[in-house]
Amino acid sequence: MTVNIAIASGKGGTGKTTVAVNMALSLGDVQLIDCDVENPNGHLFLGKELEKVEPVNLIIPVIDKAKCTKCGKCSDFCRYNALVTFKHDSLFFPEMCHGCGGCMMVCPEKAITETTRPIGKIFTTTVGKMDFWSGLLNIGEPMATPVIKNLKSHIESSRSALLDSPPGTACPVIETMSDANFVILVTEPTPFGLHDLKLSIDVVRMLDIPFGVIVNRMGSGDDRVQMHCKAEEINLLMEIPQSQEIASLYSKGIPFVTVMPEWKEKFMDLYDRISKEVGQ
Repeated sequence: MTVNIAIASGKGGTGKTTVAVNMALSLGDVQLIDCDVENPNGHLFLGKELEKVEPVNLIIPVIDKAKCTKCGKCSDFCRYNALVTFKHDSLFFPEMCHGCGGCMMVCPEKAITETTRPIGKIFTTTVGKMDFWSGLLNIGEPMATPVIKNLKSHIESSRSALLDSPPGTACPVIETMSDANFVILVTEPTPFGLHDLKLSIDVVRMLDIPFGVIVNRMGSGDDRVQMHCKAEEINLLMEIPQSQEIASLYSKGIPFVTVMPEWKEKFMDLYDRISKEVGQ
């Protein structure tokens, strides 16, 4: 069966990309989707040039000032304050627009039409049988979610996909997780790691998606993460040790499964266990 697995965490730097890339390379015939469109870095570990596929455009309104009667219905409708109506003018703030099209629908004078504004780009490459997709939000743009939605539209339903999530618990993370069958939460054995792991657990539980935890850099902190997982009956999927060899390979952009084949078997076993849990 095919499985879509999101790899997420509450904080940056815990090892989401490390897990996603090494797991994808271990599986081979899979899709790896780098959804951290504000700071994509999965491609740095693949040694391949990315091919630009398409721009990501957001639909925005265009106001015909000659037809506009300044009735204010468009600005009353807009919950993001992208439109403001004054007595003698109507103003539009494109960076605040979410492209819902509602303003055009409620305008009684048909004074609003639509155009598009580029906010990002989509890239791809292949590594053996693995397809890699990456998105990049344009500098200065505030909304990553539309780029992530476009990125996810390239996922083939006939093949499993690993989605490397952005850090945190905000809208981009929720969009990344939204169609996943399972979520891997990557954390580190530190007070900061545990604090942000708890936030991620709350989000995943609200979304009602099966999940488990991977502890990265095991041995660099304490056992509070493991104790919390045990108390909350959370499945501890894997522990990746604090290793000078793994750290050295990471610093050179080399996925450690390419040098340490025993880890390839561990990631393949992890995928099998997740597939069985999802399929139950």
